[in-house]
Amino acid sequence: MPSACPLAHWLSVPEAARSCRGRGGRRKPEVRLAQEPSMEEFKDAPDELLNHLKLSDQNCPGTDPRDAQHPQSFGCAPSPGQQHTEECFHDCQDSFEAKGAVLDDEGNVQHDESSSKKQTELDEEYLLELEKDMPEEEKQKRRKESTGLKEKGNEHFKKGDYGEAEDSYTKALQVCPACFQKDRAVLFSNRAAAKMKQDKTEAALSDCTKAVELDPHYIRALLRRAELYEKTEKLDEALEDYKAVLEKDPSVHQAREACMRLPQQIEERNEKLKKEMLGKLKDLGNLVLRPFGLSTENFQIKQDSSTGSYSINFVQNPNNNR
Repeated sequence: MPSACPLAHWLSVPEAARSCRGRGGRRKPEVRLAQEPSMEEFKDAPDELLNHLKLSDQNCPGTDPRDAQHPQSFGCAPSPGQQHTEECFHDCQDSFEAKGAVLDDEGNVQHDESSSKKQTELDEEYLLELEKDMPEEEKQKRRKESTGLKEKGNEHFKKGDYGEAEDSYTKALQVCPACFQKDRAVLFSNRAAAKMKQDKTEAALSDCTKAVELDPHYIRALLRRAELYEKTEKLDEALEDYKAVLEKDPSVHQAREACMRLPQQIEERNEKLKKEMLGKLKDLGNLVLRPFGLSTENFQIKQDSSTGSYSINFVQNPNNNR
């Protein structure tokens, strides 16, 4: 009588009934480990059998075992190693105008004010790519709007409302198209001036640098950055900016005066650093020589005036030579 289950009927009966006989002729069942059949064993199975098979994965109902080796063909989630990155294409104008949530470095959603400031830090080349398909009328409209925001910021700056001025310049940068590089350079420079008044030195330096990158001939941005460099005791960088200003406009009195003053300050600073370094080296040398009953006073350095070379002489009793 054939089995009611197509699976049992299809499987080999002698294989299923295989057993071992022990002493006395008793049948001793064979202990076998259950092994999950591979998909190759079902490749010749009748359709009736396949209809009775069910996969244990609830996320893939009604799948064909022949397709089990290709999970992507019937909708199963692929393994992480099989996933591939898909390129996202957006409409340039919509992306430029979008005001989606911005995450900070810790993955938290920023508030509107911090998000708007974060958006102005986008790379200029990226902004140019976003607006490449923007109509010319839209660009001019945005330029006019940014000019109005800049004038509003100038009014706040004159009144001493430097925080409000900074916000106005930031909003103007968000609106101003990246193709108007000189306009954006002015906005970055103005925002740097507002930040300088609030003692935001590093942020102001960053804005000045962006202004110079957008317009290398923008003298006011160079002067502001030189002032900030000098304020932060970066005298070499300040001197370079002042020299760049004089190359573009020799009539700038501030740059000319700084180019006469800073070299002496740089030399004095270097001498001071040199003495500090030699003092630290002397202390280190004494620490090493102390176990041997010596000190750096036992070694005298003399320079040959004719060759400029140095010679080191060992002195047993340095106090006797004074």
